[in-house]
Amino acid sequence: MSDAHDLTGAGFETLAIRAGQDPDPTTGAVIPPLHLSSTFAQDGIGNLRGGYEYGRSGNPTRTALETQLAALEGGTRALSFASGLAAEDALLRATLRPGDGLVIGNDVYGGTYRLVSRVLGPWGVQHRVVDLTDLDAVRVALEESAAKLLWVETPSNPYLRVSDIAALADLAHAQGALLVVDNTFATPALQRPLTLGADVVVHSTTKYLGGHSDVVGGAVVLKDDELAEQVKFLQFAAGAVSGPLDAWLTTRGIKTLVVRVQRHCENALALAQRLAEHPTVARVHYPGLPDHPGHALAARQMSGFGGIVSLELADGAAARRFAESTALFTLAESLGGVESLVNHPASMTHASVKGTELEVSEAVVRLSVGLESVADLVADVEAALDRV
Repeated sequence: MSDAHDLTGAGFETLAIRAGQDPDPTTGAVIPPLHLSSTFAQDGIGNLRGGYEYGRSGNPTRTALETQLAALEGGTRALSFASGLAAEDALLRATLRPGDGLVIGNDVYGGTYRLVSRVLGPWGVQHRVVDLTDLDAVRVALEESAAKLLWVETPSNPYLRVSDIAALADLAHAQGALLVVDNTFATPALQRPLTLGADVVVHSTTKYLGGHSDVVGGAVVLKDDELAEQVKFLQFAAGAVSGPLDAWLTTRGIKTLVVRVQRHCENALALAQRLAEHPTVARVHYPGLPDHPGHALAARQMSGFGGIVSLELADGAAARRFAESTALFTLAESLGGVESLVNHPASMTHASVKGTELEVSEAVVRLSVGLESVADLVADVEAALDRV
């Protein structure tokens, strides 16, 4: 009897655990082997076993991850890269040429903006920055720039702004542009942009998908096979592929994605509610709070509100004191791991956009709320606020 299962119609949790994860046909190992080989024996010149010849062009462990990612996002193809920015770079170079343009949000991730403005900009790619929650402004920007891509992060980093994926897809398609959604913060456990009209999804798999702060990676998930082939060519030709161990660790992390994200959401909401009541906190950015401008949209578009909470304090000095005063929240880059992290975006993740229209206020602190006891997390944050 075959160990392969037909996953048509399977639930998300089943796909996360089973897609691309059939037992090894030779040994019966329930967990597919980690293929560390850089090259593969050929049965005669050009007669490849399973299509594999060299680790840059393909690896069974990477293939398994790509199958898993496509299933989770509802795409036809997924491609795994060495980092989130490597994934974005391949997609941008596959879809844009010198003279082309794209429209991006006004609080896009600093690394994405650096890639667009300082790497692709000198190559001749133009970009327009717009508030993606203002649909009229987006329409005008698309029309005036004749953009080929509309690039969306929702929820955004670090202000947790929520953008209407379906409405933005309509605007993009009306202008002949593709809609790309960075789904890193929400993950497919909470939001599936391709089902809402997006053409492409990108991820930093370093974050929630890997989930344990021990692997760096990125992914592109697509609906169109022709575009997928163009991105795959760049994956091969430029070579920024995920290594087999990185792919294996990411696959392992994805298998617990649903239960982890559920606890991230629960802890983040409880913490956001406490912060909203604290006299030292000027403002809390979290879509799960009823007074968040995107709360109603997030409730329709997502199945949960995520594990990131951003807060604003009196000024930059207060924000820095707070970020350097927590104990359980470790001061560090990145997010989405099981452990809680605190970040000062203006001087860390978004330092590259200082002085631009995407500049982040010095008063903002971003919290990646982990899986620790929520009572301990609340106590840690409140103690740090007392020292501000």
